[in-house]
Amino acid sequence: MGSLEIERKTTGWAARDPSGVLSPYSYTLRETGPEDIFIRITCCGICHTDIHQVKNDLGASNYPMVPGHEVVGEVVEVGTDVTKFKTGDCVGVGTIVGCCKTCRPCIADVEQYCNKKIWSYNDVYTDGKPTQGGFSSSMVVDQKFAVKIPDGMAPEQAAPLLCAGVTVYSPLTHFGLSKIAGLKGGILGLGGVGHMGVKLAKAMGHHVTVISSSDKKKEEALDHLGADAYLVSSDATQMQEAADSLDYIIDTVPVFHPLEPYLSLLKLDGKLILMGVINTPLQFISPMVMLGRKAITGSFIGSIKETEEMLDFCNEKGITSTIEVVKMDYINKAFERLEKNDVRYRFVVDVSGSKLDQET
Repeated sequence: MGSLEIERKTTGWAARDPSGVLSPYSYTLRETGPEDIFIRITCCGICHTDIHQVKNDLGASNYPMVPGHEVVGEVVEVGTDVTKFKTGDCVGVGTIVGCCKTCRPCIADVEQYCNKKIWSYNDVYTDGKPTQGGFSSSMVVDQKFAVKIPDGMAPEQAAPLLCAGVTVYSPLTHFGLSKIAGLKGGILGLGGVGHMGVKLAKAMGHHVTVISSSDKKKEEALDHLGADAYLVSSDATQMQEAADSLDYIIDTVPVFHPLEPYLSLLKLDGKLILMGVINTPLQFISPMVMLGRKAITGSFIGSIKETEEMLDFCNEKGITSTIEVVKMDYINKAFERLEKNDVRYRFVVDVSGSKLDQET
């Protein structure tokens, strides 16, 4: 197993300031311990949250910052107390890498709601070292916060599932929607999270309507992703005809938008589930909720347990992400394109193929 006492150097691509421009950065991994695994990173997905973080959109960014929280890699070393994995395993690491393990959410296995959770990057670990993400050649992580990638699932396909996939899977299962075939669901926004929403909801037996501001993604939604209907939110006639027709809406839009038009689409007791990270207040008038006993709620990624369930579900149903694989030296261009929604539907960085350790 080798010594776990030795600090290791690794190379990632980091942002140094709110310009968000990433460039090679060499740093020391935190000290490893008995319950840690050392991972050689294979690939890492790009999430819209990565842009928010590198550009300090949420006002809490610390630099230098290596982003990336859809991490897939190979276990190359395990600590003496590790029981969950063995060397050679293909594993995934998502948005968080630590929690208090004693609060109510942690005891209930929904550690993503722990107030003392530790983010995969732009945070500080228990040893005082900054956490850095998956746009790097290697990572040390507590075994609790890694998941086994199912045999036969391609690493680049698994990466987006660790955030985009579980972000949709968690509320569908938590609110009991996954157990009711024939529900009518709406997916608002057809990006990385939205396209996984269509695939997962369809696999659960739901009638799925994609809601978008224009018809430019209509063919993609219906013919390629398998949605049942397509609704243009800027078309007042279409919206009026679709009123009171949906059991739930998964709102993936990560920028400010009015909620009233979408609340009108919900049936009695319908749910609007917020998922986009937005740094400005959203607005609605209370009768839009009261007169249909509707609920506006939110959901945040998913737990380790839910991530494991979701990976097995996707593997069983043959659900894959629609991705574009790029090398690390394309990362800044990929961020620019993601801001313009110019990707179908998730970028995944081929980390191992980018040979980061040769950049030092």
